[in-house]
Amino acid sequence: MKTTRTLTRALALFLTLGASLASAAAVAAEPAIRHLAKRNVWLINLAGSQYALGLTKEKELVHLWWGAKLPAGDYERGVVARIPVRSGFPEAVERYELPPWGGAHQIEPALKLRFADGVRDLRLAYAAHEVVGENELVINLADPHYPLQVAVHYRAHPRFDVLERWVVLKNTGSQPIDIEQALSAAWHLPLHERWTFRYLAGFWGAETQVRDVELQHGKFQIESRRGATSHQFNPWFAVRPTGETAEEQGEVWFGSLAWSGCWKIAAEVTSNGRLQVLGGIHDFDFSWRLAAGESFTTPAFVGGYANEGMGGVSRRLTAYQLAAVLPQPQAGQLRPVIYNSWYATEFSVNAAQQIALAEKAKLLGVELFVMDDGWFGQRKDARAGLGDWTPNAEKFPQGLKPLTDAVHGLGMKFGLWVEPEMVNPDSDLYRAHPDWVFHFPTRPRTQKRHQMMLNFARAEVREHIFQVLDRLLTDSPIDFIKWDMNRHVTEAGWMEAPAEQQREVLVRHVRAVYEIFDRLRARHPQVLWETCSGGGARVDLGIFQRTDQAWASDNTDPLDRLQIQEGYTQAYAPKTMVAWVTDNPDTINKRDTPLTFRFHCAMMGALGVGGNLLKWSEAEMSQTRFWVETYKAIRPLVQEGQLYRLRSPRTSAFSAAEYAAADGSAAVVFAFLQASSMGKPTPPLALRGLTPEAVYQVEAIVPPGVTAPLAPHQASGAALMAQGLTLKLRGDYASALVRLTRLP
Repeated sequence: MKTTRTLTRALALFLTLGASLASAAAVAAEPAIRHLAKRNVWLINLAGSQYALGLTKEKELVHLWWGAKLPAGDYERGVVARIPVRSGFPEAVERYELPPWGGAHQIEPALKLRFADGVRDLRLAYAAHEVVGENELVINLADPHYPLQVAVHYRAHPRFDVLERWVVLKNTGSQPIDIEQALSAAWHLPLHERWTFRYLAGFWGAETQVRDVELQHGKFQIESRRGATSHQFNPWFAVRPTGETAEEQGEVWFGSLAWSGCWKIAAEVTSNGRLQVLGGIHDFDFSWRLAAGESFTTPAFVGGYANEGMGGVSRRLTAYQLAAVLPQPQAGQLRPVIYNSWYATEFSVNAAQQIALAEKAKLLGVELFVMDDGWFGQRKDARAGLGDWTPNAEKFPQGLKPLTDAVHGLGMKFGLWVEPEMVNPDSDLYRAHPDWVFHFPTRPRTQKRHQMMLNFARAEVREHIFQVLDRLLTDSPIDFIKWDMNRHVTEAGWMEAPAEQQREVLVRHVRAVYEIFDRLRARHPQVLWETCSGGGARVDLGIFQRTDQAWASDNTDPLDRLQIQEGYTQAYAPKTMVAWVTDNPDTINKRDTPLTFRFHCAMMGALGVGGNLLKWSEAEMSQTRFWVETYKAIRPLVQEGQLYRLRSPRTSAFSAAEYAAADGSAAVVFAFLQASSMGKPTPPLALRGLTPEAVYQVEAIVPPGVTAPLAPHQASGAALMAQGLTLKLRGDYASALVRLTRLP
């Protein structure tokens, strides 16, 4: 495998984020923020797009344009349509940048407040603006009568055609103001006759399924009211003119919310055909008492524009996340190959058994060994121990040190599974503090998976959890934590709080989770963090500001995973997507699939192995060693390259994806055939992202003794992108991995 190591080093040198999106010179040619004072217009200039806002004669902040760049002169000359005002119709001013509930505004608002005197009508007018640094614009709005300041923030990321928006509300008076709805942004789309709205939906074991719906007049909403991001919907959207956009061509507008609690995204088409998409913290079971002098900051709502179809959306979001969202310096580091012990041992863990698994994992080339559930408290099954985060004395009589020393001695890093927000009734923590869980005093305390949920809005609860985790990481040389959350909120009571603050509890809980992550990362910067919530129920830009990767689903069936992973990579970087190779049959569908098929599927993100290695044959171990070494060679391409979805597993039994270096120097292609039919050959795969005039060495990567699905050959980038690759795949669950290397 000498050539694969050479390729790894070469790819690490050539891969650069966002190189195909815009050159640095083009981005630097104009300021990101430009104020056209005579017209009261602000332009936010990105690499290939532009966002514009302005003021009406009444100094209301309104949206002007979002899409392909327009010359500043068109704004100066008034060519870009201004918003009609005071025509007598409620729809006349429907493109507020931050629509308030008040006056004649009738469609979905971003802000809804109640002032101390009972008035619930909000009016906002321009007060001032500020440009912070080079890329952030702040527009300050104020109510003409009440002591409320509203700062609307826009932070540009020009390289990625991405704009972050959020709002800060400040009470400058002496009386409280009650917030009833505070969304982060309203995105207004250009006028088109028909729109298709894409979102990600599903359930446990079937997360991030791609769904498309054509919008009609009225409101279409996706949401979570579960206290967390949820399996059911993900806070991401993409809208495109119906019938005009494909995977690699056409205009798309997209957005992603940086929030891990209750949220909503509402797409509303007005009676005159205009579309606005709003999103932020859900108003369901929410209110916030804004005391005198206090501020409330909404989470960021990220939006962007791409004119290269859905693939352009994914590549922009990936580059943006790697550069500006994921924690540094880990964002620039390749994710390790993981072994996780759950499927091998479940709750029945002990030091000797885990060491035996670690020795097997080392033989495979694994870089990080993770001990899952069962190591703490009286954790013999799912009924006990959650909340008691100290090693079980029977299983680990000398603590974790003998195990961590053994794993480190094998040259691997060591990780642990935890579920800090949960508690079993059968635990020392619950017996000492039964009032620490979400509950109402007159109602039963619902248990899911024999557990309840701690209320992190309580200061003593979050401080206890921080201290426990901090001590765990201080006392043991731990390199990785998998933070799980296996149930959602019920009985969201916080009766100890003042009545006017009790509906703040779900927001305060999420903020407390963020606070604990932030404090632990500051204290233990070497630790890599994985977010998990019964699979992919906590995957969003908010948690990714604090964690390095995500467990996308508890479903490890590779056939199902192809669709889950296709949806995941619509919105999130493949580098963050953890996928395991587990035993046959899988636990969800009881389906048997070849080991190669399972590896090819799992190698499309951050690779992990989760089978019971103590029962694997030497043939399985040998093949696994081959694929782990192969993955390490192509890992820079997969984790930091440009993703092109060539054929969708949603629409065809033959699917494929390509990961290409941004400079066109190399690429890998994964292809999957679910089942042969009628003896038909697989169609050719037209590749993307190559240098047309260059010549590439093309070869399938197969274990020794296995027949390759195509013969090694050389071809130009032009031919590979036009004529494509033809693979000889037959049978059920056949797959291929093809590597392309640009020749000097």
